[in-house]
This record gives sequence, structure tokens and C-alpha cells, in this order.
Amino acid sequence: MSTYNALRLAEERNLDLVLIAPQSKPPVCKLLDYKKYRFDLIKKEKEERRNRKVVEVKDIQLSPVIDIGDLNTKARKTREILEDGNKVKVTLIMRGRQQAHPEIGFKIINEFFARVEDIATQEKAPTREGRTIMMVLAPSKKNK
Repeated sequence: MSTYNALRLAEERNLDLVLIAPQSKPPVCKLLDYKKYRFDLIKKEKEERRNRKVVEVKDIQLSPVIDIGDLNTKARKTREILEDGNKVKVTLIMRGRQQAHPEIGFKIINEFFARVEDIATQEKAPTREGRTIMMVLAPSKKNK
């Protein structure tokens, strides 16, 4: 259909002639109410934004001299974070002479993981970076 005829047809029906595919031969146009089309598009984008879940990374800090009760409390808090669908970055900071015995730090962090491994997976295994030992936990697939 010629552009002139398409414009005349759109005017008769009180619609807009919207160019859909300008690169094609011949260019493709569509008759529609542009204001309604834009409104529906914006409404759809808002709905998608509302339904999107943003995964946050929360931080839990441990110490090589942490007591069992404190470790259980931190594990309980980690469980709550994981159940909400967020990730957890577990950091163990060694100070002073503690840095000479990183095996103690790895033992503590592995013991911590053993307390939450039924609902968590290690996204990043424990690694030593300077005076910190760090691991990242994510909610397990079977828990979702």
C-alpha cells in the first residue's frame, strides 16, 4: 500500500501510522492508537520491574577465637538471610599472631559451613586474601 493511502486510511479510522520495521523493503507500518500503545508498554515495564527480585550480598564476620554459642547465632542469622534468597559473604579476620595459624581460621570457617550446608551451597570456596579468609554462600537449588 502506498504511504499516501495508508495515511488516509489511518486518518479515517482516527489511528496513527506507526513505522515498525524501517529497514525492511518495503518498510512495515502498523495502524494503531499510539498513546494507548505507549501506555500499555510503560505499564508492562512497571509490572516487570515490580516482580523482579534483586539478590543482595550480606556480610557475616567471624573471628578465629569465636565461641560455639556465637557461631550458632551467626549460623542462625545466615540461615535467615539465605531463606530470603540473598547471598552471604562470610569473612574471617585474623589479627596479630593469629595470622601465623591460618589452619585455625579454615577450621572455623568450614565448621560454620557445616552448620548451614543443608540450605546453602558454596559459590566461592574459602580462600585466604591477606589477613582475611573469605567464602560466598548462596541458597541451594533444592531449598528454593
